[in-house]
Amino acid sequence: MSAIDFSDPAAIAVLTDALTAAGVDGLEISKPGGQLRIVVSKEEGIQVARTGNAQPTAALSVIVKAPMAGRFCVSHPAAPVDVKQLPHEVSEKDVIGFIRIGSVLLPMTAGRSGLLTRLLSERDALVGFGDPLFEIEQQS
Repeated sequence: MSAIDFSDPAAIAVLTDALTAAGVDGLEISKPGGQLRIVVSKEEGIQVARTGNAQPTAALSVIVKAPMAGRFCVSHPAAPVDVKQLPHEVSEKDVIGFIRIGSVLLPMTAGRSGLLTRLLSERDALVGFGDPLFEIEQQS
């Protein structure tokens, strides 16, 4: 059996999906190199905290997932190609991307204020419902 890479957003997304489907509120995994804590809450959403050698301080982060299947767009297709560099701050109502289905664009809001740190999917990739797209670290 191979070890799970707790720094991999895809592995964390699979774990959070399994917890949500099972109705479990949280999970904490500790090993010599670090710790992973996932809390699933209807009010607060999914919160992930990691500690370890690569990340010495715990950063509470949220994975923004695709609300439906379609093509993933980081910016509006009609907008100039001036996409903000990562990381950058976002508010809960900021539109951080789109899902395109034919000529229809579904805007995705951040849903939480924080620092947009990672893009977890390729631009213009075909994504499915629940695929991880962004990682937002909460600011304390």
